[in-house]
Amino acid sequence: MTPFDPAAATAAYLATLSPAATAKAIAYTRGGHWLILWGFLIDVAAALLILKSGLLPRIAGSLQRRRSRPWLVAFVIAAVFTLLDSILELPWSIYADWWREKSYGLTSQAFVGWLGEHAIMALISLVGTALFLMFLYALIRRAPRFWWAWSGALAAIFFILLIIISPPLIEPIFNHYTPAPPGAVRDEVVALAKVSGVPSDKIFIYNGSKQSNRYTANVSGVFGSARVAMSDVMFQKGADLAEVRGVVGHEMGHYAHNHSLWMTAAFSALAVLSFWLTSLLFPLLRRWTAATDVAGIADPSGLPLLMIALSIMGLLATPITNTLTRTIEADADHFSLVHANEPDGLSKALIKTVEYRAASPGRLEEIIFYDHPSVSRRIRRAMDWKATHPATH
Repeated sequence: MTPFDPAAATAAYLATLSPAATAKAIAYTRGGHWLILWGFLIDVAAALLILKSGLLPRIAGSLQRRRSRPWLVAFVIAAVFTLLDSILELPWSIYADWWREKSYGLTSQAFVGWLGEHAIMALISLVGTALFLMFLYALIRRAPRFWWAWSGALAAIFFILLIIISPPLIEPIFNHYTPAPPGAVRDEVVALAKVSGVPSDKIFIYNGSKQSNRYTANVSGVFGSARVAMSDVMFQKGADLAEVRGVVGHEMGHYAHNHSLWMTAAFSALAVLSFWLTSLLFPLLRRWTAATDVAGIADPSGLPLLMIALSIMGLLATPITNTLTRTIEADADHFSLVHANEPDGLSKALIKTVEYRAASPGRLEEIIFYDHPSVSRRIRRAMDWKATHPATH
């Protein structure tokens, strides 16, 4: 018998993609890399327009004349800035989040439906951002020298609150979630959950096709609110039981290894670094933009400068944040292989994601831009696993 060759098996999977599909995936993926830069430039341009309008200092002055309530000034300024920023960036959002997805066949959602959901999410973001910035400015006022050192704790609190409330309060606004129905799929998922040590009543199917044609699943929430959810697109694209086991095993890996909490800790540490660098950059930005009506970093009127600095930090941190997420995604793949032992099921599912994530990027491109390991790398790891672990199904 010819020995199993992981390299040949990986090549066979990748060969199932037509040249046209491969070229389209590469165009979409590399175009997405440029979106990061263009999105950053648009963020900066919008913040500068708001800064130069002089509106925020006027609002702050009006509020302070009526009654000195620093927390209220910070909240209102943050809300106004977020609203204006959303309006200014709406044309870009339409292009990047709807038109481009539509042109690549990755969404079937009508523009009106997309716009309605975008407005709802913008409102939710406005409230959350305004609350976060209200507390951040309170930190700056109370600890003007070392406020950035406390920012990580504040970021962690908001991250965890968002993760907790998202499944029961936010996600149902946009999609309908139902427990996996009785049948072969549910039986396999429940059996896998028992083996993996994951609650079997936390597996859902949702109408993800409402927004996107992407073959995907996810895990959301933490503690009692956590759940694994499979988009109905998986089944529309012919997911068999092996694929379901492979994909759900991956998502259960996120759940079992508390990846959301690890990522909260990592991003909170990055927040401390980002806010420290922001505290150093803020005076330079204030001078370069001639923002003489901004008293300093504690002045909410200078929020556009704060957001520009944070945008710069976010752009520079892209390889770091992507590497963090790639690491946990690789760990979730390994969890799936160990507990589901479906290397072919996982590989078949991964091939179906190539349409929005090109399969074989260069190593540097993957490090900088990919928040998941490349499909070719993930399939090769699955085939390496297959070579040394006999099938159990």
